[in-house]
Amino acid sequence: MLARWSETPLGAYALAWEQTQIDAAVEDVFGFNALQIGTPEIDYLRMNRMPTRFVLGPQAACQVRGELMQWPIATQSIDLVVLAHVLEFSEQPHQLLRELERVLVPEGHVVIAGFNTLSLWGLRQWMMPRQTRKLREGPWSGQFIGLLRLKDWLQLLGFELNGGQFGCYAPPFSSPQWLSRCRFLDPAGARWWPIAGSVYVVRAVKRTLGMRMLTLVQMLKTGAVWQYDDSTPGGFLK
Repeated sequence: MLARWSETPLGAYALAWEQTQIDAAVEDVFGFNALQIGTPEIDYLRMNRMPTRFVLGPQAACQVRGELMQWPIATQSIDLVVLAHVLEFSEQPHQLLRELERVLVPEGHVVIAGFNTLSLWGLRQWMMPRQTRKLREGPWSGQFIGLLRLKDWLQLLGFELNGGQFGCYAPPFSSPQWLSRCRFLDPAGARWWPIAGSVYVVRAVKRTLGMRMLTLVQMLKTGAVWQYDDSTPGGFLK
């Protein structure tokens, strides 16, 4: 979907930022089995240390070949799933999320990368005629999903966001020179208008009532304290 686009200046700019965020999101998730959906050309699980890590998708390069609407994965067998720009290009994103919920173990994690509707990139896509979008390469041919919308979908399936970041504040220029000139917008945007980043990476955990209460008891016993922190540039949850 985005493999060829990631080789362009704009695609490389977005991929470099989101790869850094995904690396940080997956490196401290422990378990036995980690799954990446689609895009076998990019190793989004490279920083994770689980003994079994594999890619599922219809492409020949995937370790597990299968359709994305019905994953050939056992129920409650996966500890971590990475969905990088998969929902935007799916005709049934809700079905994808239902499969995600099915295969994850209780307290399992998912990391999702998406394109933000409330951004300069979202504005560019919105201004394109619908027929033109289908002919364009890269993110413009997909359907951007806003973070609030994604959060609602996840909550309906019992997920809770527990981390995330916005990034890529430069306009969607195809010229590397113009992209370079606008890179000053990244630190400025992260500080002054964080929700306007063109790309987001979020992490969510699959909650069940019994497991959540047990986790809370364990935290109280160990003295662990979790706090919301909105002071992190570009971050909305920590």
